[in-house]
Amino acid sequence: MLHSNDNPPTDNSDSNLSVKDSFELQRSVVLGCGAYLPERVLTNTELSTRIDTSDEWIRKRTGIEQRHIAADGELTSDLAAAASRRALAAAGVAADEVDLIVLATSTPDNTFPATSTRVQAMLGIKQGVAFDVQAVCSGFVYALSVADNMLRLGQARTALVIGAEVFSRILDWKDRSTCVLFGDGAGAVVLRAMAPQNDSNARGILSTHLFSDGAYYDSLYVDGGPASTGTAGFIRMDGKEVFRQAVNLMSSAVETAVAHNGMSVSDIDLLVPHQANIRIIDGIGRRLGVAGERVVVTVQGQANTSAATIPLALTAAQDDKRIHPGDIVALCALGGGFAWGSALIRW
Repeated sequence: MLHSNDNPPTDNSDSNLSVKDSFELQRSVVLGCGAYLPERVLTNTELSTRIDTSDEWIRKRTGIEQRHIAADGELTSDLAAAASRRALAAAGVAADEVDLIVLATSTPDNTFPATSTRVQAMLGIKQGVAFDVQAVCSGFVYALSVADNMLRLGQARTALVIGAEVFSRILDWKDRSTCVLFGDGAGAVVLRAMAPQNDSNARGILSTHLFSDGAYYDSLYVDGGPASTGTAGFIRMDGKEVFRQAVNLMSSAVETAVAHNGMSVSDIDLLVPHQANIRIIDGIGRRLGVAGERVVVTVQGQANTSAATIPLALTAAQDDKRIHPGDIVALCALGGGFAWGSALIRW
């Protein structure tokens, strides 16, 4: 288990501000969010003409009504760049102010280089650093943690944290147990390291908490890769095991986050879980005791977009004004590996 934002040892140098104090005071603040969904919409009804399924079957088991599918030639970098431009506009930040890009994706444009570097070029950013993070559906929480720590350390000042996927490219469209679940999309947030401040109620990321357990590697995976088969492969999943673990592990991660900050679940104003399945989302809400109106749900119109689900949901909540300054927002996700985590933010 990894906790971000724990206090480091005190620096006994002659500096006027110790390392301990700088960590306690510096904070990464969310300035704005942006989202992009491909134009092509694939409904359950249309999908039922391809495989043995129905709109009623999919809705009942997943809550999904439709998903967006990237156009031929539309790449993860295209989705990521579009979402980033909208996030920068919402934040009122120019692209040339960004000095860190962390892109969470399991569907990069190429095996290498990092897709984030292509996004960096597409946005016209000439400075700073860009790299990818791969933690499947929990990728955005992992990327957020990495960016937050770098901002708090002073290694960057303004960051784009992106989740972007074209999962339609790694779906077996003959496997109804998986192909009905996923879609394509991208979301991004702009973070800025704010000047030191003594206000205990100041905005920003309060903490992030990351976990993994490789014993579940084969419960959710892609049956391909450069080293194993030389092909991209397709998603394979033990749905019952993923469902069983997802509610428990994501709920526990949220409980860890609030306890770490001396809070309780009742302090959460908005819960933004990974959008995998409406039954999982409902299960997390019930276990935590968070009322439905305080849980952001977008799975019905977007399906599971893996690392993109949380920033897409945050953007939806931003745009419909469900998030207010000072709100306590909890994020949680679980993906293949298993890798999972949570983040707590004062908006």
